[in-house]
Amino acid sequence: MLFKKKRLAIAITVYWVLLAYIISGLVWWFIALDRQNRQMTAYQLHELRADDPYYSGKSKAILAEEKKQTAAYVGEGSTYLLLILLGALFVYREVRRQIRLQLQQQNFMMALTHELKTPIAVTKLNLETLRKHKLDEQRQEKIIQSALQETDRLDVLANNILIASQLEGGGYVQSKEPLDLSGLVQGSMLELRHRFPERHWEEQIEPGCAITGDALLLELLVSNLVENALKYSPREGAIGVSLEGKGRHTLLSIKDQGPGIPDEEKKRIFGKFYRAGHEATRSTKGTGLGLFLCLKIAEDHKATLKVADNSPVGSIFTVTFKTV
Repeated sequence: MLFKKKRLAIAITVYWVLLAYIISGLVWWFIALDRQNRQMTAYQLHELRADDPYYSGKSKAILAEEKKQTAAYVGEGSTYLLLILLGALFVYREVRRQIRLQLQQQNFMMALTHELKTPIAVTKLNLETLRKHKLDEQRQEKIIQSALQETDRLDVLANNILIASQLEGGGYVQSKEPLDLSGLVQGSMLELRHRFPERHWEEQIEPGCAITGDALLLELLVSNLVENALKYSPREGAIGVSLEGKGRHTLLSIKDQGPGIPDEEKKRIFGKFYRAGHEATRSTKGTGLGLFLCLKIAEDHKATLKVADNSPVGSIFTVTFKTV
């Protein structure tokens, strides 16, 4: 990592040096042409005869030509300078974006490795425990439940990666149809309560909320938002899920009691692969795809996804749909 940072610093330094060289060359070109123009004007004025009856008119014409040439040099130089600066800015921004994306992809691979290793290791340990030891029925049920939870984690992770790739590449064919959003959210919450029976839930789901959309994507939207809340909330903290109709809109809100999100991070958390902090020291699980996928699904359903502060602590993610 240190070697890569040094290479990046060297590349940036070379870039700015080359840009400064190009601009200094342009300035030198302008100064040289302007000096040549003034020398030509002085020479032409010197060649005029003072007793020439047209001396005044000729000298004015020579000076006017000098100003015209100077204006042409200024115009051409300014145009070239503007084009150079715009091109340099575009290249710099694109290179920075690619470098940032590469770093995020590296973090994604690290996170993905962690996310895969943990459920695989836990499931393997549970299966080995069942094979080697004769346990009572209650203990067996607990171990099986743990293995199923880890398998569900793998399933959600695989779905997120697959659907995110398909949505970005245009390979996913959405089926837009009238849906009972209330029933869909209730079904998703039933599954989440079964997967996380130890967590405290606060649900306010208004019946009869209907929208047009893709059922699979909307289920993924709900589960990703709720699991995001679970990651950052303490175990004793309540997860609030509400669905209500307000006029021509339907609002889905997920509340958590986590540490909250700083204002400067609120827009960045929906970026692909983006996760706050460093991958090597981060304690929360995830790959940085969940919220990106949620925003993509919301936008594909002509909905908005926003995050705000919860009171007294935590965050509120709100999806606003247009009601059928």
